[in-house]
Amino acid sequence: MGKVSRLSAKYQISVPKEVREKEGWKPGQELAFIKSGLGYRLVPVTDFESLRGIAKGANPEGYRDEESRDERYKRP
Repeated sequence: MGKVSRLSAKYQISVPKEVREKEGWKPGQELAFIKSGLGYRLVPVTDFESLRGIAKGANPEGYRDEESRDERYKRP
């Protein structure tokens, strides 16, 4: 089993220091709970501003657009 935390009376969870440091999580950072099987995944929420420029230099040539898709996958 991995690291364990206890849910407080105020429904708060402390993230173990080892996990915080490994993931680079900081105080005040938003985390999302994503349903996964019998449990949840804890995922940092990324703001759109931090994604600016992420695809800089990407070559869009050769990507399929909606018109080039197989008939099975076209929207009605």
